[in-house]
Amino acid sequence: MKKIFVLTLFVSLFTLVTASAQEKKKASPPASVKETISSGTTVSIDYSQPSVKGRTIGVEIAPFGKVWRTGANEATVFEVSKAVKVQGKDLAAGKYGLYTIPGEKEWTIIFNKTWKQWGTNYTEADDALRVMVKPGKASTPTEQMTFKIEKSGKVSLLWGTTVVAFTVK
Repeated sequence: MKKIFVLTLFVSLFTLVTASAQEKKKASPPASVKETISSGTTVSIDYSQPSVKGRTIGVEIAPFGKVWRTGANEATVFEVSKAVKVQGKDLAAGKYGLYTIPGEKEWTIIFNKTWKQWGTNYTEADDALRVMVKPGKASTPTEQMTFKIEKSGKVSLLWGTTVVAFTVK
């Protein structure tokens, strides 16, 4: 009887550990990027990295014409240490939820005042700024969505063969 109990306990624990490990594999990994740009402003982005996994951006993931949380899990957090101009438009210092509206010929970059929330809880009335940019084609595909910030203030989102860039000055 004792052997059956121990065996059952062992199998249950093994199943729990295996299920937990598989669950962790499914979640998009967290990432962050931070740079002090040439103006002296620190720009940082905290996000989760969804993978393309053979899907089509604009169709099966990040659908064209719809607000997208620009990442996975919690809202992507975009922070600037000083007031800046994004694509020539004013944005106050602080933290913002970063959302986008993907499109074939144009993407809308949205800086939302509500940054500490689950990524799909978007409210347009809380937008601090919206700017439009044209997407480009990457020379090399990027499986996991990645942000890069250059000293010049160029911020790039790389994902699949898509590059979406905007400037922070």
